[in-house]
Amino acid sequence: MSRYMSGNFAPVSETHSSEPCYCIGSVPEELSGGQYVRNGGNPAIEVEIAGKTHWYDGDGMLSGVYFRSSPGGAHIVAEYSNQYVMTDVLLATMDHPTLDEPIPLSIATLLDPHVTLGQFLKRLWRMSKVIATSYLEFYSHTIKRISVANTNIVYHDGRALALCESGPPLRVSLPDLRTVGWFNGLISEGEPMGDTDTSGFGASGFFRLFQEMTTAHTQEMIIFHSVFIPPYVSYSVIPKRGKTSSRPANMLLNVPVPGLSSPKVMHDFGVSRKYTVMIDLPLTVKWSNLWHTKPVVSFDVSSKAAFGVFPRHNPDQIRWFHTEACCIFHTVNTWDTEPTGDEKGLQPRVNMLVCRMNSPAILYTTADLDPPVVPAQDGIPQCRLYFYQFDLTRPWNIISHQWALSAIPFEFPHVPKQSTMSETRYVYGCSTTEGCFGTALGKAVKIDCIVKVDAKGLIQQGLETSPEPIFGCVDCRSVQEIVQDRKSNDPISIFRLPTGWYAQECSFVPRQGTVDEDDGWLLSFVFDESQLDSAGEAMSNARSELWIIDARDMQTVAARVVLPQRVPYGMHGNWFSREEIEDQQPVESYRCLPEKVGHS
Repeated sequence: MSRYMSGNFAPVSETHSSEPCYCIGSVPEELSGGQYVRNGGNPAIEVEIAGKTHWYDGDGMLSGVYFRSSPGGAHIVAEYSNQYVMTDVLLATMDHPTLDEPIPLSIATLLDPHVTLGQFLKRLWRMSKVIATSYLEFYSHTIKRISVANTNIVYHDGRALALCESGPPLRVSLPDLRTVGWFNGLISEGEPMGDTDTSGFGASGFFRLFQEMTTAHTQEMIIFHSVFIPPYVSYSVIPKRGKTSSRPANMLLNVPVPGLSSPKVMHDFGVSRKYTVMIDLPLTVKWSNLWHTKPVVSFDVSSKAAFGVFPRHNPDQIRWFHTEACCIFHTVNTWDTEPTGDEKGLQPRVNMLVCRMNSPAILYTTADLDPPVVPAQDGIPQCRLYFYQFDLTRPWNIISHQWALSAIPFEFPHVPKQSTMSETRYVYGCSTTEGCFGTALGKAVKIDCIVKVDAKGLIQQGLETSPEPIFGCVDCRSVQEIVQDRKSNDPISIFRLPTGWYAQECSFVPRQGTVDEDDGWLLSFVFDESQLDSAGEAMSNARSELWIIDARDMQTVAARVVLPQRVPYGMHGNWFSREEIEDQQPVESYRCLPEKVGHS
């Protein structure tokens, strides 16, 4: 069995609805009426999977803690809910529980060099046959999209949306986490239709199954759609509409992004207040590799990585900046620096923080596959918080600055909502005391450190000291050195979990009335692995907790919310405020969870 299907990576079988939890400590009043929700893959049924599987596979499951105010507001009650995201794939799977493999192709199929052309075509035919059968009414649910909606959950224009690369956003309601329907940029299935225009983003026909990768920012939802045919990437901008049904004049739908010559693996991109940054990595989808028993997804270390920078509403004005090969799966923050003095009136400099890896190892190790051999500086794979600056004031496309802020492993980044797209001082992320996120073969990636970085301070230090481009680093200390020599004014603060405890991605909630950027709380699901048996499997009574950590001192746990069951290690999550929950768009109907999935 894959190590990513055992221990606290293993799926849970029960779902809960608004189950009260007991708390150790005092829940901050800022959390009252809000909810923390995290998404992640959780296979709904036990299936006999042929070949390799991948951690990124699995049906989306939302796990959330809602902080309900008691009558009169005397105290706060924490309530736990977890629900499957009702995708077409999940509902069809429930209709046909005798399936011996998941319906979508595993990501591992594209990464495993041992998969032959015949094996790939067999798996593709099987998936296509199941999809076609669903249209012939042998299933009660048609598979219109193959997304498992297991990667993230965001909020836009009165809607909480579950996201995944392989399909459009799927709306869910808060705080009950019930599924409403697919969102097309204008309206969701399950919402009152009215007189609104319902033609949104996305292609028609077969290729709608493989596009509509999504991310979101404050007032506008920025989306790119990645497909396997030219132009390979298209782009949409969905403004907020509020309660009106009219189409905004500044909406963009399915605009091609020029400059890409082949299909690529793209997981994230950057958005500032004025500009969008596309990331074209040398991580290419090559179907011809099947003829040569090579992985369909290949990393070419001899090629360049490229960043396409363009004004938010004008992809045709894209400028491409090239640099050394790397892998970037998560951007951290993107912001503009306006020219001053003699340069006033010119285009700005666009700055971007990313989690930069010098190899794609994590893609392979999370499928229990040997990663490709990629030369790395000093032979050490890295995953670091990294700074890029693209100077648009000049006529030539040269990256002004590109170096790491810190040498410690840094992934699953978080920037407080109120600080995105601005030169925020603090960013948060996850780290590990052992190894790196890109070198997990032989053991699974586990997070035992939550990190606060004074990014603004380290960038300024880098601008003054000029680290070596590409390979340079501003702060070269290790996790152990930072933890052992804790300083009050240290630009890097690390909350290290007790031995045997592991965290997940965190979200920041600001303290009411504060003026300090880091005055608030970090929320993260944590798990004590002493609850695993001698074989490394989670015991039936194992539980996770939601820890509320003081972001100022990065030491104090203000409260521990003990959950009724464990939350498997998963992907991304977000904090949703009382105002966002109360301001949701109306819902007319929900997708129903089949009775075959267990309930508590």
